[in-house]
Amino acid sequence: MTNGTNSASGRITTAVLGAGGPEVGVQGLGCMGMSFAYGPADADASRATLERALELGVTLYDTADSYAAGENERFLSPFLKAHRDEILIATKFALSIPPDEPTRRIVRNDAPYVRQAVETSLKRLDIDTIDLYYMHRRDVNVPIEETVGVMAGLVHEGKVKQLGLSEVTAGELRAAHAVHPIAAVQSEWSLFSRDIEANVVPAARDLGVTLVPYSPLGRGFLTGSFADAGQDLTPDDFRRLMPRFTGENAAANAALLAPVRAVADAHGATPGQIALAWVHQRAAVHGLPVVPIPGTRKPSRVEENTAATRIALTDAELARLDPIAGKVAGTRYADMAFTSAGREE
Repeated sequence: MTNGTNSASGRITTAVLGAGGPEVGVQGLGCMGMSFAYGPADADASRATLERALELGVTLYDTADSYAAGENERFLSPFLKAHRDEILIATKFALSIPPDEPTRRIVRNDAPYVRQAVETSLKRLDIDTIDLYYMHRRDVNVPIEETVGVMAGLVHEGKVKQLGLSEVTAGELRAAHAVHPIAAVQSEWSLFSRDIEANVVPAARDLGVTLVPYSPLGRGFLTGSFADAGQDLTPDDFRRLMPRFTGENAAANAALLAPVRAVADAHGATPGQIALAWVHQRAAVHGLPVVPIPGTRKPSRVEENTAATRIALTDAELARLDPIAGKVAGTRYADMAFTSAGREE
């Protein structure tokens, strides 16, 4: 595994996606916000962001069929087709969000649904093969071995190249991997969210699975871009529904950012870059490939985020940041049943 930036070209270096898998830029790009969840987006700026990311060596682009009911996949299609030999596209199935009930989650892992979902995603993306196909969330009523068996069939049929899982427990990961190699596990991992370190990360390391942290910037809170979602963000912003980011919880959590800002000042960096540098250094701390996928809709933010790969935090700085997660007020989601932490024994 590698980390950092190629100083000669300004491009980020690479990491391996799964045991024996392809190399991807050590930082990916989460594309959800270009169509969904984080308020209004500028399509032209988002397209420019995709192009700038590629110039900087970002090659893993992450979407899902649930992002704006498939519109995010459609949005990415022209960029994907224009650069098909240069990038890997990751998408997901299993989760839908009713537009009139934004806090509700409908999860399906059954075989007919999986087969239907992959065909729909292939059509929206307008490609023949999905590079990395994730089970977005776990339906506990369907054995994971059954779901992964269907996913493995998609690999054999040439519709999918690699398999991934999102928000699974260590036991679920091991059971899935016994059916078919799992290339990547996607879970929230940041200075604010470290629950996966107890069980999921060691299991991934043992199995040769790459960790793909989503929301490594705490959905923007770690950057200081907002202080209280209820007051600072638009009514259609999903973060207004997350317990950590409103009211007393938000105020308490904002106070936790002081050491992040102090370390940032010492490096002449932004708080967001320190948060990302911390996630990147998890690769060395835990001994496995780590490819975070911070989301953004601005080229300047991609430049800022990829520059974080060249920041090396000292042991003293890591120790200063270490206590933060244990002090965070509020859960990641209002309903944690859909996360690995909600099921991990």
